[in-house]
Amino acid sequence: MSEHRRRPRYAGKNPRRFEDKYKELNPERYPDTISKVLASGKTPAGSHVPILVAEILEILSPQAGDIAVDCTLGHGGHAGAILQRIQPGGILLGLDVDPVELPRTESRLRALGFGPDTLRTKKSNFAGLPAAMNAEGLPGADCLLADLGVSSMQLDTPERGFSTKIAGPLDMRMDPLRGISAAQLLKKITSRALESVLVENADEPRANLLGPGLAGRDFALTTELSHAVRNALRAYPVEEQDKSVRRVFQALRIAINEEFSALDTLLRILPACLKPGGRAAILTFHSGEDRRVKKAFQAGLREGLYSGIADNVTRPTPEECRANPRATSAKLRWAVRAMS
Repeated sequence: MSEHRRRPRYAGKNPRRFEDKYKELNPERYPDTISKVLASGKTPAGSHVPILVAEILEILSPQAGDIAVDCTLGHGGHAGAILQRIQPGGILLGLDVDPVELPRTESRLRALGFGPDTLRTKKSNFAGLPAAMNAEGLPGADCLLADLGVSSMQLDTPERGFSTKIAGPLDMRMDPLRGISAAQLLKKITSRALESVLVENADEPRANLLGPGLAGRDFALTTELSHAVRNALRAYPVEEQDKSVRRVFQALRIAINEEFSALDTLLRILPACLKPGGRAAILTFHSGEDRRVKKAFQAGLREGLYSGIADNVTRPTPEECRANPRATSAKLRWAVRAMS
C-alpha cells in the first residue's frame, strides 16, 4: 500500500504558481473540474482537447489490423481514438520530438490497455519517419496523421517558454536539449532577418516596426518579450498588440524548431511511407503550413503519386470552436496514395 502524501501547502486560497496547481498538473484526476472548464468554452490548463477527431477518423477510416502512424503524438487524443479502431491486430507508431511529454503520453495510453504489441513510440520529429518505420519493421502505413503546431500542455507549462501571458524562460524549444532558445535567437538576429522571420512564419503586418524593436535584445522571460512587442506597437489598439504578440511567439517557435523544414521533408517522403491506397491527413494551424500541404498534395496528384486529395479544407464547426477556442484556426487536408 502506497504512503499517502498531502499536497504541498501554498499561500492564499488558490495556488498561483503553475508548479502548485495540482489540478492542472493532474487533470485526469479531476473530471468534474475539467467538465466545468470545457462547458465554459475553455481548454483546461495542463490538458489537450484533440481537434476534428470525428472528421479525421472518417478521412483515415482506420480498420482492424491496420498499420497507423501519428507523426505528432502530443497528448495522445487522436492516437487513442485511432488505436481503438485498428484493434484487433493493428499497430500504431507514434512520433514526438518532445522528451518531456512523450513518456507521459505513452504512459497514459499504456494505462488504457495499449501494450507494446499495439503501440510503439519513437522520439523523433516527422522528418525521421522513414527511419522510425524501418526500425519497427513497418513496410508502410494504412493511415497517417500529422497534427502540426504546439500542444496545449506545452502552451500551459510556463517553464517551456511558449506562453504569451505567464512568465517563464523564453525558450520555446520542442526538445529543450537541442538547438538554441528563442532568447538566444533574438539576441543574435539582425533586424532585417527578424522582419523576414515574422513575415514568413506568421504573416505579421507590422514586422518593420517589430524588427528594430526586438532584434539584438536580451530577453530572459516570455513576459519581457510580450511587453516589448506591445511597447513597439503602443500607437495601435490593445487588441492589435495582442494579436502581434501571438504572431511573434508563433514565428519564433517555428524558426527555432525548424518546423517548416521538417514539414517540407514530411511532404516529400509521405507518399513512400504510405501503402498503396493508404490515407494521410494533415492538420495545420497557420497559412504557411496549409500552403505547403496544399501545394504538395496538388503536385502529388499531378504526378500520379496520389489518387485523390481534398478539394477544400475541412474546418472545425462553430460548435467545436466555441467548446475549444484553440481549434479556431485549424485546417484539415487529406490525400490517398495511388494504388500503383
